[in-house]
Amino acid sequence: MVILGIDPGFAIVGFGILEADRNAQRLLRCGAITTPAGVPLPGRLRQIFEDMHQLLTTFRPDAMAVEELFFNQNVTTGIGVAQARGVILLAAEQEGVPIFEYSPSQVKQAVAGYGKAEKRQVMEMTRKLLRLSAVPKPDDAADAVAIALCHARSFTSRLSLLDSARPGSGRYAARTRS
Repeated sequence: MVILGIDPGFAIVGFGILEADRNAQRLLRCGAITTPAGVPLPGRLRQIFEDMHQLLTTFRPDAMAVEELFFNQNVTTGIGVAQARGVILLAAEQEGVPIFEYSPSQVKQAVAGYGKAEKRQVMEMTRKLLRLSAVPKPDDAADAVAIALCHARSFTSRLSLLDSARPGSGRYAARTRS
């Protein structure tokens, strides 16, 4: 199963692409979609959509895991992030990619084992679990990889339950798209 993790934003959208099979996950690629600060929001949203479309058609993920929106204090920034998140969800929906949403505490719990873990703990556990030499950069990409890892750990743990319920079934059937 190929999972595209997304840390939404309108200046920087982090992405992480994992290959997951039960308890084994492997980082395929990570990075960030960036938009220039001087460009009006509609132009930035178009660029995010086009770059997301490129990611989706290039890697053909079986699932997309996205962090739920969390408003801290700056509502104006939150509205821009919400609009970018909508464009991201639309791109995945148009490509037929199932979307799974996780709260920050769910990501922390799945990756670090504690829903209130500090960001550095989550990044270090992401590095260890994927056997990486360093934490992915930029931070937005590292967050996206953690989100993908959250889905991998959540979803693949359910596969073993599904498989154990089906006699003689040792693998899951991957969804294919034409």
